[in-house]
Amino acid sequence: MNTVSIEIQLKTIPETPGVYQFFDSNDRVIYVGKAKNLKNRVKSYFFKRHDNVKTNLLVKKIINIKYIIVKTEIDALLLENNLIKKYQPKYNVLLKDDKSYPWICIKNERFPRVYYTRHVIKDGSEYFGPYLSVNVAKTIINLIRSIYPIRVENYNFSQKEINSCEDIFLKTHSSKGNFLVLGFSKKPKVLSDDFINEQQYKNNISFVREILNGKLGLIKKNLRHEMLKFSAQSKFEEAQAYKEKIIIIDNYQSRSTIVSPKINNVEVYTILSDETYAYVNFLQVSHGAIIRSHTLELKKRLKESNSELLLLAITELRQRFNLQSNEIYLPFKMESLSGFKVSIPKVGDKKRLLDLSLRNAKYSRLEKLKQVKITDPERHVKRIMAQMKSDLKLEQYPTHIECFDNSNIQGTNPVAACVVFKNGKPSKKDYRHFNIKTVIGPDDFASMKEVVYRRYKRLIDEGKPLPQLIIIDGGKGQLSAALKSLDQLELRNKIAILGIAKRLEELFYPNDPIPLYLDKKSETLKIIQQLRNEAHRFGIEHHRNKRSKKALNSEIETISGIGDKTIVHLLKAFKSVQRISFAKLDELEKIVGKSKASKVYNHYNAKNESKN
Repeated sequence: MNTVSIEIQLKTIPETPGVYQFFDSNDRVIYVGKAKNLKNRVKSYFFKRHDNVKTNLLVKKIINIKYIIVKTEIDALLLENNLIKKYQPKYNVLLKDDKSYPWICIKNERFPRVYYTRHVIKDGSEYFGPYLSVNVAKTIINLIRSIYPIRVENYNFSQKEINSCEDIFLKTHSSKGNFLVLGFSKKPKVLSDDFINEQQYKNNISFVREILNGKLGLIKKNLRHEMLKFSAQSKFEEAQAYKEKIIIIDNYQSRSTIVSPKINNVEVYTILSDETYAYVNFLQVSHGAIIRSHTLELKKRLKESNSELLLLAITELRQRFNLQSNEIYLPFKMESLSGFKVSIPKVGDKKRLLDLSLRNAKYSRLEKLKQVKITDPERHVKRIMAQMKSDLKLEQYPTHIECFDNSNIQGTNPVAACVVFKNGKPSKKDYRHFNIKTVIGPDDFASMKEVVYRRYKRLIDEGKPLPQLIIIDGGKGQLSAALKSLDQLELRNKIAILGIAKRLEELFYPNDPIPLYLDKKSETLKIIQQLRNEAHRFGIEHHRNKRSKKALNSEIETISGIGDKTIVHLLKAFKSVQRISFAKLDELEKIVGKSKASKVYNHYNAKNESKN
């Protein structure tokens, strides 16, 4: 059972359509629900005030939360119903969906009736659904009646009279493409095609049951046959009627179908792994419906392969859930797996199931990582560092990374910035600004060479630790310039270095003409982008401050004997330099005293007189 607190679980639930399950302290499912947005719906149970006593009691008993993500709300509805029927949770007894959606019932009788209903009665009868509309349920019943003579709700015979006879035959009649049951009798003197015995009726019900379980091929085959027959006879209205029924069937999903109902009694497995952990998701599919989903977390010990881990997980899950399927869908071929029909789907419904399983594995991994980040920061850091080491092909964990960026907007006031990340997080106390000293004009390459040399010359002189990784914001030119400085300091091959180009997020290595492209969702790339963006922001900030200071370096600052504090007092009083220049001597004396006031007044008075 998951021992992570509810508060942490709520923070990691995705904002996607899906089905959620609440578990109590005994690891029993006590409630199943659907949601367009899983995170918002589940959080509402814990952060809203509930007037319903039942709901408050439910919330108090929740110890663990699990979810299954799907593509649409309709899929969520169908999957929810499937899980409710499977687990029969205590707090789902009065589900709204059970009442509002129609079901098809095979009545528990000697000659079962087949009809649609909104009320589920626990009397041994079989219920199929729920269906998305009454029209769909009615269509299915009408289609069944077009193939098999069955009793419907209106043909309610006296059960006492039926049960009193051993040999009973049903009288049937075909009308407008439908079979009708007109009554029953003891064995008639003359048997005809209009009579069926009890065994024949039971066989028909068996076929009906198969159809309601999602096996629609027989119906569609029959409808196409009838449609073509009427079309050949130029009875186009009748043919069109059958065509419309085929269209409805094509749009209909039977028995909570997520994919094709032809996919039956199948297990789906996918695996997602990183340096230390693997996540195996399992889906159990019956007649196109997902009836079980589970994600298993495996901790690596000896750098096991995905194939080894997946085999271990399959063995464990089949034993845990007592699975009996003979067909398995996998993401790749496994030589050691025998005794099963193994498929490696590439397209179609099977591939969509595989993708859905992998998506659930990804979300489970993401949820675990978010929880670990909160509860075990050290493990989170180790995982990130291991991932970066692997992705960037480094010899050491990059626990200390420094990133450089130049800034010389419009070729003025060239500056540079160095930002520092330790354990994947900004270390702002170690950030450094650089004013370019040896370069004249806007020369990014020379500026980069200067600041890299100055930075690491100082660290060496002061005996401070060097980074494991240097990132240069720019292309091959800036990277080459930085390498020259490392060569001067004899640091080449002692510190890993790479450049990142903004446009395509290309990573350049020294003496390697082929750039490295990381996955856009890669955690490694996200940290590098964060470093680059932070260096850019920090450099721009310094550049703007420098320009602003220069722009504000007004004439008043050139007056001898007038310092920064005096200027501040004057600006507070007069609001602008222009007003100070036209101020009277006595007004100035009130603010800064006679001596300083005379200096300011004489400076501007002399200037004004020269203009006149």
